[in-house]
Amino acid sequence: MSQKKQEGEAPPASLPAQGTARPAPGKQGKEPKTHSTSVVILALMIAMLLAMLDNMIVGTAMPTIVGELGGLEHLSWVVTAYTLATAASTPIWGKLGDMYGRKGIFLSSIALFLVGSALSGMAQTMGQLIGFRALQGLGAGGLMVGVMAIIGDLVPPRERGRYQGMMAGVMAVAMIGGPLVGGTLTDHLGWRWIFYINIPLGAIALFAISAVLHLPKKRYEGRIDYTGAGLLTVGITALVLLTTWGGNEYAWDSAQIFGLGAVGVAALVAFVFVERRVAEPVLPLHIFRIGNFSLVTVIGFLTGFVMFGSMTFLPLFQQTVQGASATNSGLLLLPMLLGMMVVSLVAGRVTTQTGKYKIFPILGGILITTGMFLLAQMDTETTRTTSGIYMTVLGAGMGFLMQTTMLIAQNSVEMKDMGVGSSSATLFRTLGGSFGVAILGALFTNQVNDTMAERGGAKAAAATSGSAQLDPESIKHLPPPIKDAYTHAVASGAHQVFLWGAVISIVGFLAAWFIKEVPLRAAPKSADGETPADVTPVAEPV
Repeated sequence: MSQKKQEGEAPPASLPAQGTARPAPGKQGKEPKTHSTSVVILALMIAMLLAMLDNMIVGTAMPTIVGELGGLEHLSWVVTAYTLATAASTPIWGKLGDMYGRKGIFLSSIALFLVGSALSGMAQTMGQLIGFRALQGLGAGGLMVGVMAIIGDLVPPRERGRYQGMMAGVMAVAMIGGPLVGGTLTDHLGWRWIFYINIPLGAIALFAISAVLHLPKKRYEGRIDYTGAGLLTVGITALVLLTTWGGNEYAWDSAQIFGLGAVGVAALVAFVFVERRVAEPVLPLHIFRIGNFSLVTVIGFLTGFVMFGSMTFLPLFQQTVQGASATNSGLLLLPMLLGMMVVSLVAGRVTTQTGKYKIFPILGGILITTGMFLLAQMDTETTRTTSGIYMTVLGAGMGFLMQTTMLIAQNSVEMKDMGVGSSSATLFRTLGGSFGVAILGALFTNQVNDTMAERGGAKAAAATSGSAQLDPESIKHLPPPIKDAYTHAVASGAHQVFLWGAVISIVGFLAAWFIKEVPLRAAPKSADGETPADVTPVAEPV
């Protein structure tokens, strides 16, 4: 390597005195490296928590929000607007980070999220709240992909496993703490504080990342692929709306749903046509020619399908069949989330120590399939202890897959494509969750309605006409025969959901066998500053 190149390159890991190919002699720079890394990772975890917590925290406050602002008919849009904006903006944030530098783009996404949070808290009408939630969702799309891509820049894949447990812990905190925090804030401070609480947390992350994170600056003169970005946004929007509205707002065989499907497919076909011809595509198609990347994208989609589907219907089973309260049903998910966190931590440490990872997607596929099959055996006699054991098995499977698939995806692409690689993996997991909730929800609804008609006759079927889900308070006032029929119907519907989830999981298990164990990139360690031939730098300036 020439002397000119050594002097011109920014430090690969780009934190002060971190990850350089030739560390300073003596003790200089060692202590700041650890301190800076810890501060940045903590700030990134706060940003990740903001994005995940916000969708979980809103649900418990919705009755209060509707009571004050009205607009019950637009209730679902408070969640849909956020989800839609997040999914549509995710790949665009990833590409912008690759082109213009991750730090500035990530800080912009945090700022946009905080502005959307503040405005949502000040909303005076349901229409304003929906619009501000969409703005908040645009920022949230950059939060998730920014966290993943920056960690991909700062930490080589060989070392990245040690942070998997931390990420899984953040997910567990969001899923369990979201409803609890939302209910507490709504009851004691008012529903507006479920949005205002983001501001101090986001400010901490904003300040810490601004002060400590120092990534190589990028100077890029290319043009943004506006046509591709627009077509991708239209395609994703149509698909998300199709899965959100199908079976709820409109029948699956309605003209509106067919129209959304046609628009979505046409937009994505046009998107592929454009991306193959532009100089700087917003989503480079060549990354999908990489076998490992395509495989983990499929596995991530199926994992999202199963995970979000189970997370949607497990609390319903616990509340309706097992008699848990809304708060307790969230706490009863703890075995699954703890299993996910512990296994993710163990898998990360083993990956860091050995560099081996192929076995984890295979084990994850086995455990998720087993867990879903066990959950499919639950009925009206199943105890909470038994369902807790089943959920632990499912959570362990998720722990093997959630972060490992992201690790493989990031290790499969070049450093210049780290942003789009991370955003693509995140996007397909999100879309998998959206399809999972919609398709499994349709199966659940049909099974509940059929069982109600079979066990209780027309009178019982009328009790759930138009909706297969009754709130716990309504269930208490049902006549005993209808209540019994509904309990068995929900158990039967849950059986269908988890049984089909097990079938879908088998596909992911089979795909995992075809993953090739490509050596994980490691931080350069040679004393003369040369990067070994088989090692890619952690980050390289454009």
